[in-house]
Amino acid sequence: MVRAKYWLALLPFLSSHILCAQDIPSRPSPTAITSARYKDSYIKITYCQPRKRSREIFGKLVPFGEVWRTGANEATEITLTRDVFVKDTLVSAGTYSLFTIPGKETWTIILNKDLGLWGAYNYNTKMDVLRIEIPVKNTGAETYEAFTIQFDQRNSVADLLLIWDKTKISIPIQFIEPKPQ
Repeated sequence: MVRAKYWLALLPFLSSHILCAQDIPSRPSPTAITSARYKDSYIKITYCQPRKRSREIFGKLVPFGEVWRTGANEATEITLTRDVFVKDTLVSAGTYSLFTIPGKETWTIILNKDLGLWGAYNYNTKMDVLRIEIPVKNTGAETYEAFTIQFDQRNSVADLLLIWDKTKISIPIQFIEPKPQ
């Protein structure tokens, strides 16, 4: 009986707290996470999803030939729990910022050791651990309103897809088989 009176006394405070929480505006470019797993290793990507909102994206909102944070807000981060091959380059396990340099025909994909960056404003090429070129593909008839990062995985190979508007970038990643113990 005492417990019931206690909770009833708190009810006005709890309900006002819940109402206030609903008034907090959400970010226009919300945070998203995607991942791929193979056996005992995984890749996790944390990024923010800007929206198209009837804007011209690549070449305009995201200029060609300039370093982009590959999303919105904070620089996109990728965590590798084991070494992997990105295209043909061995990348050590760890967490990296994922930057890109969009172009009309190809994109430069960059993994960088600097973490916790806001955008690409303090991007430092000396911290790069990977730079590769990837051809641009078209999504066909489909238009992606939100910038989307996802994986298309086939066993130990996972294509990392960067998709927005009608542009699609496919980055091949090869998980390395764990050594038998």
